[in-house]
Amino acid sequence: MSMTVLLEMTLRPDATEAQSIISETLAQTRAYSGNEGIEVLVDDDDSAKLVVVETWESTAHHAAYAEWRTTPEGQNRLGEIVAAPPVKRIFSETLDI
Repeated sequence: MSMTVLLEMTLRPDATEAQSIISETLAQTRAYSGNEGIEVLVDDDDSAKLVVVETWESTAHHAAYAEWRTTPEGQNRLGEIVAAPPVKRIFSETLDI
């Protein structure tokens, strides 16, 4: 079953390399096994606030990706551009309404 991850982040005002760092990070994420897609949403009222929407083939695929991000090979530079730690929300069920 597919699952969705929302990653909410606020960029630092002095984050001049934000676009290149985000692009590099998303390219790595898109290439990871089980990733079905990513999009980045920008807040209409504050362009420093972003929501990254990731869709994964399964919870296991996302868990493997999250574990990889804790390794030296999986490290990224997001910490250089965010004002605070990102907030991650994971959704894996759909209501049948």
